Amino acid sequence: MHKLGRGSRDKVQQFMSITGASEKVALQALKASDWHLEGSFDYFYSQPQVSVTNSRHLEDLYSRYKERDADMIMVEGTSQFCNDLLVDPQDIVMLVISWHMKAATMCEFTRQEFIDGLQSIGVDSIEKLREKLPSLRAEIKDDHKFREIYNFAFAWAREKGQKSLPLETAIGMWRLLFAERHWPLIDHWCQFLQVRHNKAISRDTWSQLLEFVKTIDPELSNYDEEGAWPYLIDEFVEYLTENGCVQRNK
Repeated sequence: MHKLGRGSRDKVQQFMSITGASEKVALQALKASDWHLEGSFDYFYSQPQVSVTNSRHLEDLYSRYKERDADMIMVEGTSQFCNDLLVDPQDIVMLVISWHMKAATMCEFTRQEFIDGLQSIGVDSIEKLREKLPSLRAEIKDDHKFREIYNFAFAWAREKGQKSLPLETAIGMWRLLFAERHWPLIDHWCQFLQVRHNKAISRDTWSQLLEFVKTIDPELSNYDEEGAWPYLIDEFVEYLTENGCVQRNK
């Protein structure tokens, strides 16, 4: 790295810090993106995993966590999985891992979900997966991956057979997801739902909130009352204004 200018060295260090990648990979991604840091993240996360996994190791790992009397990893096995990874079950990295596994239900993994997911990450042991945790957690910082993970979370967190998400579950998921994105209105949104809504959350509301967060600034200066926002979001804007949470210029 001694041949690089200071600005380039700083970018390499930032890239390595955020993604957990090696210096060689950092240089490759930055060069491919003409030394644009944001572009280098897009390049890095678009590349397929090249790690070779051992299918026998994956089967053994699955057997370690699956139920004794069922071919599934359930709550107890998932808890042990988290313990072995040294992560809290509420850590957002578990959502990212579940997204890679395409898991249908929170705290449950089928054999195919678990094994295919670890293959897609490129690991075949707890130690290797633990080493990947920083880069997996960093995927939340990528806008495209965040949208995919956000949309995945709705079906993953809802109860089996239900179309909507229980309000308290939705609030917990929103706090988890937006803690990483630092949306300033998250506390007001959750309070508004508990005071004014107090009902389950539909997929449409779930999806539209992300659009609201991504397109409307926290001061609501670019909010259009004639826009096609769901009624609940219009009500939220009224709630913010009525309670003096924001000062809107009409």
